[in-house]
Amino acid sequence: MNALTPAEAAARNVPAKAPAAADRADLNPFDQLPLPYVEIDAHGIITSANRACLALHHLANGELIGRMAWDLVATDEKDPSFAAYCSTLESGDEPAVVRRSLYDRSGQFRTYEIFRRLIHDPEGNPAGMRMICVDVTDAKNAFEDARRSSVWLQSVLDSICEAIVVTDSLGFIRSANPAAEALLGWKASELTGVSIEEGLPIQAFLSGDRSELTFSLSLEKPAKATATILDRERREMHVEIGSSPIYDKENDSTTGVVLILRKLESAG
Repeated sequence: MNALTPAEAAARNVPAKAPAAADRADLNPFDQLPLPYVEIDAHGIITSANRACLALHHLANGELIGRMAWDLVATDEKDPSFAAYCSTLESGDEPAVVRRSLYDRSGQFRTYEIFRRLIHDPEGNPAGMRMICVDVTDAKNAFEDARRSSVWLQSVLDSICEAIVVTDSLGFIRSANPAAEALLGWKASELTGVSIEEGLPIQAFLSGDRSELTFSLSLEKPAKATATILDRERREMHVEIGSSPIYDKENDSTTGVVLILRKLESAG
């Protein structure tokens, strides 16, 4: 016998069959969203998920609907994350965006930023959350790689016994190693963000091919000269300055300047 449609069932006063779990996605108004969307009740049980969300879940791991959402969260995040969820429901405050490591059909934990809104019951009490998930794994990994590279590079600069100051392409100091701190009397944190003219005041400059040092010329080619500069206490100091532009091959542009300072013995 053919199954009755909901309209036919109503006409014959026969209860319509509840939609199967596989059919519930067809009733989800968020199915056309390209991002995973899920609804969770007050107990943390998944009650609704759109196609994008279902596509991330491997059926070999069981049905997604009716499952505890925190089963998919990384173990070290599970308890504090669920506690924070319950606390947010209890407070009734609109939840902030969170970042979680979730297990998906790739067989790996991927990092998602989760945008959340409360679901309220007819009396206006928090009864769950709607969530849209954005995969930020690649961006997170790229950021961490860049951070590790930055830390490694700073460690290299810190280990060099000569004073080194690094600027960006606009002439603002971005880094100074401990040798530069000792030479100039400034802490690196005090120099960071300061213009090179302010952090390294040049009183006199002597070069074989030009009479004065300008930052724009330092961006063009390497240079070496002697100069008289002022330290933090405004005391004059004679130094040899070697400068070299930092060239970004990938973007075909100059991103800054490296300055190497060597103190010279005063004549007489």
